[in-house]
Amino acid sequence: MPDLQPARSPTFYFIGVTTGQSSIMKVFPKWAKVLGIEAKIMGLDLPIHASPQEYRNVVEFLKTDPLSLGALVTTHKLDLFKACRDIFDYIDPFAEELEEVSCLSKRNGLFRAHAKDPVSSGMALECFVPQNFWADHGGEVLLLGAGGSSLAMSLYFSQEKFAGNMPSRITIANRSEPRLVSARAVLQRLSKDIEFRFFVLSIIPITRTTTALSPPCLPIPWWSTPQVLVRTPRVPPPPTGYPIRETAWFGK
Repeated sequence: MPDLQPARSPTFYFIGVTTGQSSIMKVFPKWAKVLGIEAKIMGLDLPIHASPQEYRNVVEFLKTDPLSLGALVTTHKLDLFKACRDIFDYIDPFAEELEEVSCLSKRNGLFRAHAKDPVSSGMALECFVPQNFWADHGGEVLLLGAGGSSLAMSLYFSQEKFAGNMPSRITIANRSEPRLVSARAVLQRLSKDIEFRFFVLSIIPITRTTTALSPPCLPIPWWSTPQVLVRTPRVPPPPTGYPIRETAWFGK
C-alpha cells in the first residue's frame, strides 16, 4: 500500500504498478512547463487486482486532500472504477459506458471520473482517416484484442454525432473467449447502426507454404497474401526463420 501523505504542493498522481519505470515521469514535467501547469507528478504503485479497500483508500485520499489535483490511471482502470464508483461526484458518459476510469480530476468542487481512451483514440484516427470516409466509401474495421483499447475505439465509432458516417461492421478478434464475452456485454448497448462480430484467435504454426486463407480462418480478402503474420499485443516476437510460431489466427 502506498504511503499516502498530504501533498505539500499541487500534485498530479500516476496510479499504476511500476510507475517509476514509466516515461511519463520524465515527460509530464515537460508537458507541464509547456502548458503552464504548476504541478508535479508522483507515482502510486498498487499490485495488479489490488483489494477494493486499497483502491478506496487511494481514491478517498485523492478526493479529500486539497493539493492532490487528480490522477492518471492505467492498469487499474476496471478494478478501481468497480471499487470506487460511489466515491465519484461525477462520472463522464464514456466512463459509464466502459465501466472504467483512466483519469481523475477536480472541478467546481466535484471529484470527477473520466474515460479518456475514446477521446485519444478518436483524435489519433482523425489524423489519418479522411472526414466522411465511412459515408463516402463504406468499409469495416478489424480490431485485434478485446481489451480497453478496442472497446474505446468501438465506442468512439458508435457516437451519435457520427450517424450516417460509421463503419458498417466492427470485427473484434481475441485469444480468450471470456474477454470477448465481456466486450460483447459492453458493446451491445451501443449504436444499432454498426454490426459487431467476435472471433476467438487460435495459435497455429505457419510455414512458407501456409496462406492466410488456409482453413480455419475468417476470409478477409486483403489477407490473401502468403506468409501473413497477424499479431495481438501480448504475443512475443517470433524466432528468426521458419516456421513462425505463436501466430494469431482467426477461427476456433
